[in-house]
Amino acid sequence: MEIDKSKIKKILCIKPRGIGDIVLSTIIIDNLISYFPGVKIDYLTENFAKPCLEDNPNINKILTMGKKEFPLWIALRIRKEKYDLLIDLWSNPRTAQITFLSGVKYRVGYSYRGRKYAYNIRATSERGTYHSAEHNLELIKAINVPIISKRIQYFISQSDKEFAKSIFQSYFADSDFVTGIIPSGGWESKRCDASKWVEICNGLREKYNSKFLILWGPEDKGDAEYIIKNLGEKAKLAPETDIKRMSALINLCNLVIANDSGPMHISAALGKPTLGIFGPTDPAAHRPYSPISDYVIKEDLFCIICNKLKCPYGHECMLELPIDKVLSKVSTLLK
Repeated sequence: MEIDKSKIKKILCIKPRGIGDIVLSTIIIDNLISYFPGVKIDYLTENFAKPCLEDNPNINKILTMGKKEFPLWIALRIRKEKYDLLIDLWSNPRTAQITFLSGVKYRVGYSYRGRKYAYNIRATSERGTYHSAEHNLELIKAINVPIISKRIQYFISQSDKEFAKSIFQSYFADSDFVTGIIPSGGWESKRCDASKWVEICNGLREKYNSKFLILWGPEDKGDAEYIIKNLGEKAKLAPETDIKRMSALINLCNLVIANDSGPMHISAALGKPTLGIFGPTDPAAHRPYSPISDYVIKEDLFCIICNKLKCPYGHECMLELPIDKVLSKVSTLLK
């Protein structure tokens, strides 16, 4: 279906969940703004994820939906907004229903089995061919939008920047080299063991005289406290924060090391040197997406990239990860 670009004034992008997935989806924004001058871009996401988008000046409005909300009620709210174009960046069975019921003239989604009915403009049906950030670009290629940028976006409010600055001033000297450590991870198997984090930090402390800020969410508090207890005075535990304030703290670190997680992708979007720790997930698709980021993985394990939520073995992908490999990657990043 051909699109009259002059009539596209308002676009809705659907990406309900996954902080990292939402951050990576912003790769399309610069391209849409360039191709559709003056366009307003809105997002539809779940309530908990709204904060990671609301400071982005390139997003006009954020609609929210409940995780179990009936698709028709969501679609009725979309109809009231009178969008010219809808891009379903998720394209799962539920968002396909919402898209189909939305009444939007141009509806773009992936050609996944059982969901094609929802879209009158379809992108590739392949999965895992690209990094997950670039996979989003397939949707706008389907409407002939030129790819002029591959920037992912994350913005921090001034008040959150001031909060982070006050924490750093109380924790560290201006001359300190501070490494942000993020033990978060959506699955149990993605989380590097706390004892390995201590080894990594000791290696960084010996080589770079680094100090550490341990950033954590509710599920990571036990690991964070273990790391602090075993590192002593050179490590500080970040205060309990929301994702916005955590991001502001990340932004002041000299280096960030993180599990495959939403905060890892935020760090990369902020342009921080970022090293991802990988085991059960594929870094080719999920590594931190920026020119000054990298990843480490123990690729010689028979079970590596298993995609299992819980490790059925001894979590060797994390516990046997060589520290010298981590330090070598950090050295390259810092150059």
